[in-house]
Amino acid sequence: MNKNKTVVVGMSGGVDSSVAAYLLKEQGYNVIGLFMHNWKEKDEQGVCTSETDYKDVRDVANKLNIPYYTIDLSKQYWDRVFNHFLDEYKKGRTPNPDVLCNREIKFGPFQDFAKQIGADYIATGHYCGTTVINGRTYLTKAKDKNKDQTYFLNQVSEKQIENVIFPLASIDKNEVRQIAHEQGFITANKKDSTGICFIGERHFRKFLSTYIPMQEGLIKTLDGETVGKHNGVFYYTIGQRKGLGIGGGGNGNPWFVVKKDVENNILYVSQGENSELFSKSLIADEFNFITTHLDEGEKVEVRIRHRQPLQTASIHYLTKDSIEITFDNLQRAVASGQYAVIYKDNICYGGGVIR
Repeated sequence: MNKNKTVVVGMSGGVDSSVAAYLLKEQGYNVIGLFMHNWKEKDEQGVCTSETDYKDVRDVANKLNIPYYTIDLSKQYWDRVFNHFLDEYKKGRTPNPDVLCNREIKFGPFQDFAKQIGADYIATGHYCGTTVINGRTYLTKAKDKNKDQTYFLNQVSEKQIENVIFPLASIDKNEVRQIAHEQGFITANKKDSTGICFIGERHFRKFLSTYIPMQEGLIKTLDGETVGKHNGVFYYTIGQRKGLGIGGGGNGNPWFVVKKDVENNILYVSQGENSELFSKSLIADEFNFITTHLDEGEKVEVRIRHRQPLQTASIHYLTKDSIEITFDNLQRAVASGQYAVIYKDNICYGGGVIR
């Protein structure tokens, strides 16, 4: 049925995209693998993780007997994603480069190149899906709710997902691993990547310090009492508990980051989960509706970080691009620079940057 249709699969060298390619071949598509080189720097062990991943892609593609290509998008990644990532950190915010990577790279120049080599469709190993309602394409949650990756796709457009196949939409991670073992893929036991998109896993503060110089400053309580020193407010996030280097004292409760003063390089902390850590509402700017808008005051479900349980809320339009989200329950550690992503029923409607 699909024998005359060509699908270009984004193969990352991981188990998910390996199985995505296998499933598409089983469905009768002409499958082509495409690997992206988006980061060329070596990790702390002197290993170029991109080269290691590419070897795994080559191994899986040969096993599947499918052609494969590689494309160098490292300049686009630097210009469109990484520069923004650094700028946000310099402002004291907590950016999410994986979100921009999807919009600016995987569903941008990657998609364009795939069309050049004959793609009718592109496919990825994301855990999500699409559905067509009244001729419009919507992004939908995956069957495996624990692995659902719609959060990271909140900035894509309808046009970007119209001709995309997500083969893992209706299977869970355990099944993916099982298929990979059955097919003898080299990626079957490869652990999931949890590092920055394309950069991999490394000592984050050390990595960031090569781009944003450390600047020692004071750690203070909200009452102005100095309780320690930090290496730069950029390296901390709201709600952070570990790595503060503050001893006990006070009321004996753990310390949490509650505020960052970038201008004066002061990190504010409090002991225990006090009211400063919680918010009833937030404002999300640059809000992107993937397909259609929702109504003023509409009840929705919201996620302010990946894998957070969905939270009930209502939305109010402040401007064309800014939305106020008011939650039914208080939210802990709302971090500016992260994304607030809106859902209704099984559909991910889009998201915006938390102000």
